[in-house]
This record gives sequence, C-alpha cells and structure tokens, in this order.
Amino acid sequence: MDAHPPLDTAALREQLVGPWRRLDVVEETGSTNADLLARAAAGEDIDGAVLLAEHQTSGRGRHDRQWSTPPRSQVALSVGVGAAAVPTTGWGWLTLATGVAVADALGQVAGIDAGLKWPNDVVVGDGKLAGILAEVAAPNPVIVIGLGLNATMTAAEAPEHTAATSLTMLGVAADRTALAAAVLRQLAARIDAWRSAGGADEALRADYRRYSATLGTRVRASMPGDRQIEGIAEAIDELGRLRIDTGAGVETVSAGDVTHLRPGV
Repeated sequence: MDAHPPLDTAALREQLVGPWRRLDVVEETGSTNADLLARAAAGEDIDGAVLLAEHQTSGRGRHDRQWSTPPRSQVALSVGVGAAAVPTTGWGWLTLATGVAVADALGQVAGIDAGLKWPNDVVVGDGKLAGILAEVAAPNPVIVIGLGLNATMTAAEAPEHTAATSLTMLGVAADRTALAAAVLRQLAARIDAWRSAGGADEALRADYRRYSATLGTRVRASMPGDRQIEGIAEAIDELGRLRIDTGAGVETVSAGDVTHLRPGV
C-alpha cells in the first residue's frame, strides 16, 4: 500500500464551494504562495484560485523560514482571497480565521482536537501540525494564504530538531484529499463571514478563543532589536494583534513584528 497516495484532483474540483473558482494541483513546485503571487504580478485575477502541490521544495513560513517535507506527505495549498470589501484594519484576522477553519476541518475529518498558537501555527500538544502564511499580492488587493498541514509524514521523515508532528505520527489515518476538501469548505465559510463583517465577527472571535493555545498563558515575545516582552497573553485585538499583560501594563504586538513567541518562564 502506498504510504503517500496522490491527491484526487477530480474529487477536489467536484467539492469546490463558496469563493473557489479554479483548482490546480501540481506535482512539484518551490512554493505555492510564491506561484500565486507571481500569477497576480503577471496580471491574473487570483481571487478564488486554489493551488495545491504534491511536493513543495521551498516552503516558506514567517520571516522567510524554510521547511521541506517528503512528497505527498502534506496538504500544501495556497488560495487567493480578494480583500477589497474588507478594510485593511480587518486583514489581520484572515490568518486567524484560516487557523480556525483548519482546526474545524481537523475535528470534522480526523477527530483531532487541535489548538491554535498565535499567530499562525496549528498545534496538538507540543507538536506543530500546520503552519499558515498570509501575503498580500500586487497590484490588486488580494491576500494569498498558504497552508502546510502535515498528514502522512512519519517520525523517520520528520525534520530533525523540530517540534513537527503529523496525523500519521498522532496515530490518525490521513486521507489528504478529504482533509484538503474539508479545509477548503471550512475556509470558504469563514471567508464569507469575514467579508460580510468587514473583519472578525463575534463568532470568529469566540471560536478563536476556544481553540487558542496561547490566550491565558504566560508568553515571551522576541521583538526586533533583541527586545523581549513577557507576560500573560490576555486577548486578541480588533486588528488581530496579541495583547500581553506584563504586570506593568499591556503591550500589543503584531504578527509581523514578533520574531518568536515562546512560553514564558
């Protein structure tokens, strides 16, 4: 039996809902996010585009951190989301809404009780199951959201010296096609609500709090210039930023400014 079976492209296309207009699957690419950004820069309307790769050779996280996993072991996808209807003050919540959609899909398809580590990680316990990256395309106001969700990667295949885990490593049978379809379905619903509300509605805020592995815990945020902010993560503000109560006051940090967010001591 193939440990890493291919995605069923036809089945995925049949299940497209909501804002998704076009779905492509490529065998290999450097980065699905970079590919969609390049298509936008060339003049293509990527709003509603879905791109999946069986193998990403140069997957990227925040601050251009690189990762690579074996072929067909991840759900590696990027989508284009038109953001013209949402004020820029609400854009920060789209990454958080994506995390909620992924957690919803994991519960629905895999029975996994996942958590969300602000700003962009999906975790199970101390293991990182997925990472999310959002980038703004030019020239149109379209946000490209990338997801790397570890599905069939084994412990022997996992990158060394990382906290990466996968559904297989958690003892869950991982059907990547079903996972991808569920993520796209849940994300479509969250995007519709995000657009209607012009940002985060109360349902999204409540669901994010429910899944959050960060809120209520002691954290240490590493900032540019070797500055450290430590305290209790108390809330997410209207821009999607994290509010940290240091005991001497409340500091608000954005995803773009934080180099690392770790448990406090």
